[in-house]
Amino acid sequence: MLNRLRFSPFLAQLVVVRRCNLACKYCNEFDTTSQPVPLDELKRRVDKLKELGTFSIEFTGGEPMLHPGIYDLIRYAREKRFHKVMMISNAYLMNEEKVRKLNDAGLEELQISVDGVTPNDITVKVLKPLRKKLEVIAKTAKFKVVLSGVLGAAPAADVLEVAEFAKAHGFRPRVLVLHGEDGQMKLSDEERDMFQRVKSTIGEKRFKEAHDYRERLLNEGAAPFKCRAGSRYLYVDEFGVVHWCSQTREEWGIPLADYDFEQLRTQFKTKKPCTAGCTVGCARTQSAPDEWRPQPLLPVGHVAPSHAAP
Repeated sequence: MLNRLRFSPFLAQLVVVRRCNLACKYCNEFDTTSQPVPLDELKRRVDKLKELGTFSIEFTGGEPMLHPGIYDLIRYAREKRFHKVMMISNAYLMNEEKVRKLNDAGLEELQISVDGVTPNDITVKVLKPLRKKLEVIAKTAKFKVVLSGVLGAAPAADVLEVAEFAKAHGFRPRVLVLHGEDGQMKLSDEERDMFQRVKSTIGEKRFKEAHDYRERLLNEGAAPFKCRAGSRYLYVDEFGVVHWCSQTREEWGIPLADYDFEQLRTQFKTKKPCTAGCTVGCARTQSAPDEWRPQPLLPVGHVAPSHAAP
């Protein structure tokens, strides 16, 4: 129990399928060919995460709605009594029947990011084709929905329209900052100015998470923190390998099957080399409660193991 309180994950994200139905040009977290991870294997990974004392679990991809067993997996995770069972989706595959199935399975929170208002050569994950699907979700969902505008993939003013749409439909509005493949912030001056406008429109309290790191990045160019990824936050890829986050898959990894409390303790204490400009919100928010605790260890040069299909 003491180890759980000191080192266990607040959040684990579990990739259920790497394939996606879209191909946003800024994204490096999908492919077009991978098969879904077998449901029985995903259940074993859920069991292992529960064994490690994980509080909340979030299913992601690719696009998790491409997994034929996603409803069974959500239901299974609820039976394991995680604090919260969540999912990230682009919402393109949603309809009323599928939303009702997510209700029945017990989904507690859905995160959707919308890159802009109209399609462009970077993304089609925008309001124009998604508006009716989002309205169906607003009408039908019994779970909480977080709708995030994204600065960096469309005209900066679009993020304000996305935020206003979210408020009007009872979603929780949020703004994400587009990052490069290294997880570092990449915004123009116009996008920085729009961030401040959206912040004023939505309310500043929604932007204060993780020691107000977005504001620090925008104003100071850096926001170093004690990243507890590999401990308080786990990113488990489709091969069952734990990484610090989705953007460090080639830098460090250990199979979830080999993970134990000593691994959690070690990664909790290990300094990560990419923290100053990091925009990976999950790593930041899950690390924030432990900012006061020391972090004395340097990385020891782990390399992610070679991948083989599950």
